[in-house]
Amino acid sequence: MTAFWTRDRDTNAESEDATAAGARARSRRLTAVDRCDRCGAQAYVRVLLPSRLELLFCAHHNRQYASALADIAVEIQDETMRLACYALFSIRVIPIPEASDRAKRVAGS
Repeated sequence: MTAFWTRDRDTNAESEDATAAGARARSRRLTAVDRCDRCGAQAYVRVLLPSRLELLFCAHHNRQYASALADIAVEIQDETMRLACYALFSIRVIPIPEASDRAKRVAGS
């Protein structure tokens, strides 16, 4: 559930180096050890710059800087969907007592 966005670049040596660095970055999933460069929260987005530097952002700062990053990034690895999946699968269903059970408890008190 990782989204990759890669900008088309000229095929010169610099972009090939950046592509190779992107392939290395893409080979691993972001973990709890990866931290946002702005606030220190868990990173869910990795941005590869033309200079082969990478920036890590939490979902909040990714949304804040998305338009600027899209203009300069060579590649963006976006794993924010993991947040939605985690939220979806961590919801616990709490059974609601039937009306007859509630009436018995009220009558018994």
